[in-house]
Amino acid sequence: MANNAQLISQCETKAKQWLTPSFDEETRKEVESKLAAEDKTELIESFYKDLEFGTGGLRGIMGAGSNRMNIYTVGMATQGFANYLKKNFKGKNDIAVVVCHDCRNNSRKFAETVADIFSANDIKVYLFDDMRPTPECSFAIRHLGCQAGVNITASHNPKEYNGYKAYWEDGAQVLAPHDTGIIDEVNNVKVEDVKFTGNKQLIQIIGEDIDKLYLDEIHTLSIDPEVIKKQHDLKIVYTPLHGTGMMSIPRSLKLWGFDNVHCVKEQMVKDGNFPTVVSPNPENGEALTLALRDAKELDADIVMASDPDADRVGMACKNDKGEWVLINGNQTCLLFLYYIITNRKAKGLLKPTDFIVKTIVTTEVIKKVADKASIEMRDCYTGFKWIAREIRISEGKQKYIGGGEESYGFLAQDFVRDKDAVSAMSLLAEICAWAKNQGKTLYDILMDIYLEYGFSKEFTVNVVRPGKTGADEIKQMMTDFRNNPPKELGGSKVILVKDFQSLEATTADSKKTKLDMPDTSNVLQWFCDDDTKVSVRPSGTEPKIKFYLEIKGTMKSASEYNTLDEKSSEKVAAIKKSLNLD
Repeated sequence: MANNAQLISQCETKAKQWLTPSFDEETRKEVESKLAAEDKTELIESFYKDLEFGTGGLRGIMGAGSNRMNIYTVGMATQGFANYLKKNFKGKNDIAVVVCHDCRNNSRKFAETVADIFSANDIKVYLFDDMRPTPECSFAIRHLGCQAGVNITASHNPKEYNGYKAYWEDGAQVLAPHDTGIIDEVNNVKVEDVKFTGNKQLIQIIGEDIDKLYLDEIHTLSIDPEVIKKQHDLKIVYTPLHGTGMMSIPRSLKLWGFDNVHCVKEQMVKDGNFPTVVSPNPENGEALTLALRDAKELDADIVMASDPDADRVGMACKNDKGEWVLINGNQTCLLFLYYIITNRKAKGLLKPTDFIVKTIVTTEVIKKVADKASIEMRDCYTGFKWIAREIRISEGKQKYIGGGEESYGFLAQDFVRDKDAVSAMSLLAEICAWAKNQGKTLYDILMDIYLEYGFSKEFTVNVVRPGKTGADEIKQMMTDFRNNPPKELGGSKVILVKDFQSLEATTADSKKTKLDMPDTSNVLQWFCDDDTKVSVRPSGTEPKIKFYLEIKGTMKSASEYNTLDEKSSEKVAAIKKSLNLD
């Protein structure tokens, strides 16, 4: 970042405000060090803006500064949230919240800070005794009848990050109008306004009591318990990647009847530094290295990995040659929904009022599966708060039977309102058992789907642009794409453009129609004449812009899969060239 004199001066002025007695000695020393440093990059990055409390909460690098995760930015967010709760539930004397956290460095400290501040504002707090999966936070909010919740987590971000997720009384992350209402309150809070001294009488520790209820509810999701009895010795290798999944996932698999679960020993250790992986993200193949090592030694049937807060699931299985292959998030979501629809139908459980949900950037093959079964499929924005919204608006009228997104998140139930790796992994093991009972692998089931509904391969291209300059560059890229949308992508003609910011769809001959969505979103989609789909959106939690590519093809036999896979990779290279992403 360029050392702009005016920007440095602004950051220095702001940093000096963090040298007052309102901040602890450790924080003041860290700020003094940033002010004294010859290179002002860290000073600028820490103070050029306030860490933004967005619609989902906070996420950022830990450290001292207004643009960092620390007890003061967390404190101001919580005070603002508390102020909003007291206004929104005015007259209610027993406002209550759940506070949960993951395995990250400072997560317990931040969670206890949050609990103290809520209790100091006369709000009852249910604080988990240790780290727990994100979905259990959602479950607890609903089960305990709370008005809100906070989960301290940065999901699968690098170890330097932490975050703050705000939940509403339905157990979902906050949506309009509460999102903007909370943001307004948070923006009005100064450090001096924060009530840091808690009322311990209003803080109740919870743990095993909620765990058991949560796991018992998850067990009700099993569609075919008989196939599990037949394949109870299915060889499962599981890793929590040092995170919260170790608290619940092995227990859930055992409860479902799987008694041959091998947990990766080195990664069953709670550690916010994630020492055995480059990044604790099950979307990255590298994160499954140790699990695949064990799977080869054991000749396992399936490998599963959850991210640090156990809301995403990564998976690997054997292909037709007996080689271990990674299954991407789109394929995993497709397998889940195919199994749920197929087996609910086989058991007479599928009803015309059932519905499924996927996000707009997730594979379109799912719609073909739903259409063939005459089941409603809904598209929504990226993020499980939007899937939760669909569940909420149809409550009591239609039954939600599953939904997911390409980024390795799935939710099989409505008693949780966020993606859930605990239930997803339990169900995934059942799908694997169902396949094995037919003499098949999950890879074989995937081939069956492609033969019936058409080949599809999905790719995500992440363009990382950190810092202020990066944020400006990403903003400019979206502006340029809107002003000059591509006419062709990798040799395929663009026939439809969807802009979710203007909520307009435009055809190649300039005909416009309105998009029926509940809100606007900074997303663009391009559809081509050969069914290629490209979506682009800036990440809401990381310094990058994401491109989602879906390439289609016709597959007549499973032996054609590798050829089509290679061709789709060539197509991706051509599309990247069209968009100047090389």
